[in-house]
Amino acid sequence: MSKEVLILILAWTITTTMLILYVPRNKAREAWVIFLFKQFMTWLLGLIVVQYGLIEYPVRSFSNATKTSFDFEYFIYPSLCVVFNLHYPEGKSRTRQFLHYFYFCSVMTAIEVLCERYTNTIEYIHWDWYLTWITLFATFYASRHYYLWFFKIKPKS
Repeated sequence: MSKEVLILILAWTITTTMLILYVPRNKAREAWVIFLFKQFMTWLLGLIVVQYGLIEYPVRSFSNATKTSFDFEYFIYPSLCVVFNLHYPEGKSRTRQFLHYFYFCSVMTAIEVLCERYTNTIEYIHWDWYLTWITLFATFYASRHYYLWFFKIKPKS
């Protein structure tokens, strides 16, 4: 088994475990809405990025079906977005809220950069780490506002 396949299996295992541990049963409906909205954005953006030759995924699941990473775009990023939204520091200071965004985007970007440098799971062609960070921030921001709008939640000041 290659290290890339091992990384994908590990990523699925960790992400699934996070969903089980950090999504309360009474928030399952909210989790699904967040998951599906993020999935819509990342799947569409992932396809665009790959079609324009900005990123390649040399080792991926379903390699005959799509050139994008099914694992990351369709499951891992949306799952992490669920955890991000359900554990958002609502009612805390703006600094604390920004740090929540900063932490999630930075950790995910760092992991992606490590994968890009040391594995064949992702290859930057006309892309850089800061574009990943910016797109993660933008999609987390959009998913947060969609979640608030969908469930008619008024943000606490």
